[in-house]
Formats: sequence, structure tokens, C-alpha cells
Amino acid sequence: MARVKGALMTRKRRKATLKAAKGYWGAKSKHFKMAKEAVMKSGNYAFAGRKMRKRDFRSLWITRISAQAKVNGMNYSTFMHGLKKAGVNLNRKMLSEIAVSDKEAFAALATQAKAAL
Repeated sequence: MARVKGALMTRKRRKATLKAAKGYWGAKSKHFKMAKEAVMKSGNYAFAGRKMRKRDFRSLWITRISAQAKVNGMNYSTFMHGLKKAGVNLNRKMLSEIAVSDKEAFAALATQAKAAL
């Protein structure tokens, strides 16, 4: 039986890693060993970054809602509690969009939340 040589797959794997490391500083983009470590670490950063992006956006939405709720004479937690009691099922992303773009509609939601409390 013929012996399988690994040169083709090894070269393919190394080329893929070096392509992923393109643009890295110094030897990290040229030497396979250093590129492999840098690509693995950047993959970990990317994985964590995808999780952190969700956290960051949620906190941004809450900050926007809170600022507009204060303009309407209530704090964030009472506003959200009032909306829940009033049966308004809007997520924080949409509430923050309303708070930024349509202040009259947000004021109407705030009065609805106050009435439900």
C-alpha cells in the first residue's frame, strides 16, 4: 500500500494560518510558529468580543432609556416597572430608538407607565 505524505496538507494549513495573520506586526505575520500563536489568541479575543458587544449595546440602550425617563420625571427602574404593569412589550433596543428619535412617543410611553403604577 502506498504511503501517504503529509506535505500537501501541512503546506495548506500553514498557508491558511499565515493568511489569517496577514497584517500582524513583525514576525507574527511571517513565521508560522509565531503566527499560529497570534491567530489563536486573536480568535480568543474575537470570541470574547462578540459576547462583550452584546453587553455594551445593552448598557448603551439602558443609558439612553434612563436619560429620557429622567426628562419625563421618573427613573429607569420605575419606568420599566410601569411599562411592564401597563402591558407594553417593547424591548430595550426599540425603547432606546424611540428615546433618541421620537421624544413625543417616549413621553406618551412614560405617561402610560406612570398611570399603571
